[in-house]
Amino acid sequence: MNIALRLICLVIGYFFGCIQWAYLIGKHKGIDIRNYGSGNSGTTNAMRVMGKKTGYLVFFLDLGKGLICLLLIGALFGKSHPDMVYLLKMWAFAGVVLGHDYPFYMKFRGGKGVAVMAGFVFGYHISLLPFAALAFFVPFLVTHYVSLGSLCVYGLTFLAVVIEGALGMYHTGTAMLIEIDVIMGILTAMAFWRHRSNIGRLRAGNERKLYLTHSDKESR
Repeated sequence: MNIALRLICLVIGYFFGCIQWAYLIGKHKGIDIRNYGSGNSGTTNAMRVMGKKTGYLVFFLDLGKGLICLLLIGALFGKSHPDMVYLLKMWAFAGVVLGHDYPFYMKFRGGKGVAVMAGFVFGYHISLLPFAALAFFVPFLVTHYVSLGSLCVYGLTFLAVVIEGALGMYHTGTAMLIEIDVIMGILTAMAFWRHRSNIGRLRAGNERKLYLTHSDKESR
């Protein structure tokens, strides 16, 4: 069953996820981002609290930790376990999300696992990229709700992973494909759970919008 390999990948991913760039950059600037804005240690709150340039930096650094982690897993196990590499990458991504959302040294108060999803898309299978890009940017550019785009990208990426697996693009057996789908489904459900307050505000019509070029409208 190679349970040890799964756990190793999960732990590696967790420690990558625990690199909380919004928190670390905030500390460098003399603030604890958890005490400002939404209290979330992620890209959107970093943009609102520390400015868009810092927010973009946080996004790309969080994307990078997810991407580098998956590339590392591929380098470590791609040749020795080619039939398991996508499953092991999924376990590593689960670790990244857990570390990003629940870092042990921050009393388990982290982000919402959205920017790291971008790293997953680039590091897991590049064919996921167009699906994820459309899923995020279409609803976001129409509504300016980051949360809506984030939920759409998780949902559609989950469907894309299921479909690609069924089409044989991950070159593994049925049991491992089911495991991949279950893990991705759990992570998608976690993303919706982490965004439950945003979902409530979306339903009530008072979710905050984010304008990429108009900082004076962000709270409207």
